[in-house]
Amino acid sequence: MSSLSTPARAEVRRAAPWLVMAAILTTQLMLVLDATIVNVALPEIQAALGFSPTALSWVINAYTLTFGGLLLLGARTGDLLGRRRVLLAGIAVFVLASLVGGLAQDSAQLLAARAVQGIGAAFAAPSVLALLVGRFPEGRERARALGWFSAVSIGGSAVGLLAGGALTQWVSWRWVFFVNVPIGLALIAISRFALEETPRTRGRFDLAGALTSTLGVSALVYGFVRAASDGWTDLGTETAFTVGIALISLFVAVEMRTASPITPLALFDHRTRAAALVGRVLLVAGMMGMFFYLTQFLQEVLGYSPLDAGLAFLPLTAVLFAMSRVSAALMTRVGMRPLIIGGLLLSTTALLVLSRLSADSGYLAVLVPLLLFGTGNGLAFVPLTNAALVDVEPAQAGAASGLVNVAQQVGGSLGLAILVTVGSSAAAGASQVGASAAEIAQHAFVVGADRAFFAGAVFIAATVLLLAFTLPRTRARVGSEPAPAAVGSEAAPAAVPAMD
Repeated sequence: MSSLSTPARAEVRRAAPWLVMAAILTTQLMLVLDATIVNVALPEIQAALGFSPTALSWVINAYTLTFGGLLLLGARTGDLLGRRRVLLAGIAVFVLASLVGGLAQDSAQLLAARAVQGIGAAFAAPSVLALLVGRFPEGRERARALGWFSAVSIGGSAVGLLAGGALTQWVSWRWVFFVNVPIGLALIAISRFALEETPRTRGRFDLAGALTSTLGVSALVYGFVRAASDGWTDLGTETAFTVGIALISLFVAVEMRTASPITPLALFDHRTRAAALVGRVLLVAGMMGMFFYLTQFLQEVLGYSPLDAGLAFLPLTAVLFAMSRVSAALMTRVGMRPLIIGGLLLSTTALLVLSRLSADSGYLAVLVPLLLFGTGNGLAFVPLTNAALVDVEPAQAGAASGLVNVAQQVGGSLGLAILVTVGSSAAAGASQVGASAAEIAQHAFVVGADRAFFAGAVFIAATVLLLAFTLPRTRARVGSEPAPAAVGSEAAPAAVPAMD
């Protein structure tokens, strides 16, 4: 019987490409969605589990840190042990952690569950795209499949905000975690039959590189969060920064000596690639505060329900999706540099406008910068992703694509920690004479949010300056062979351009 089962499954896979796509796209949606579905539920989570304003950012950071820090190890594990096997194991860990997160009774339990969710996602996500590329041949079939994959990656953020708002308002904040359980279990059942296993290969795991990079960045993030609550001269803050810098230095030393590095440092030898990766860290660092503070502003200042807050972000996602398509079409005509610089200038302007919000502002004061930000990031993200993959050797395409997503996740974690530190410090110094306690608290929040928006604008302005001086002025020539897209990126690159 066993001799017949494998061909039967292979025949089902060949006869039902829609089932393959359904498994791959649903997995990608679940992983992308989880990065935003929690945002709208943050006020409810804070009230239920007693998070402080600074500690609340760890609900996001605990996920993004382990996700970003272990992505390259997850990709390597899929290559060595088989991608379907690692995908299923990653989904199983993700589902179990989601169940624990929904049942959490205190902040420590929830943060632990979020960290384990990130671990599961880090091992599942790289195999998703690799299985898609391996299943669909070059040409129209693969282009169509990658198009759907990009659409899900872009739309997942909006679905997350809407789903988070609806579940929080109609059921409970706990269901932003519980919802992953039935979806994940269904995915495991479908993927076992729809997806084909890849052969195992010989090689080593760079566990030292994975641990030192993840723990080093986590220590730095903790240092910034601790500084917001206990001050920059606090012993715990200074210790965290010292440990973080030491571990990052050790990580670089490990990667220079190991035979199979998790992060090939040679990828940073190319000026355009290196600048694009650093620019992505700065860009995502600047934008994370917008989602974190704006979801709270809409609910706590404007009085929106969780569902209304999710709907309020729809214009951003619609414009982001539309402009990413425009950007992909324009890139071969005008080159990467004008689109990146022009788009990021619009994003910087959007955050500067948000930094002028007050307790009396209405939705129009939020809508205009959302549209500006969606236009700017939509124009910039596709060419910025391509710039990070330019002239990559085929043997290093997977590692280079993984680095793009690592830069995004690490930038988000560090950026959010810094912006929360800036916002909390500003809020602590805010005062309002003759106001009630509620009015004082609201005023302090708005002051802190405005300062965080301004700091985010500084991050993106720094990205503009960096890329303006490092990206070549020559027009990109679209290569004939696309490199793998960055998993979870806002838009998959149409192709990897070679620089003239």
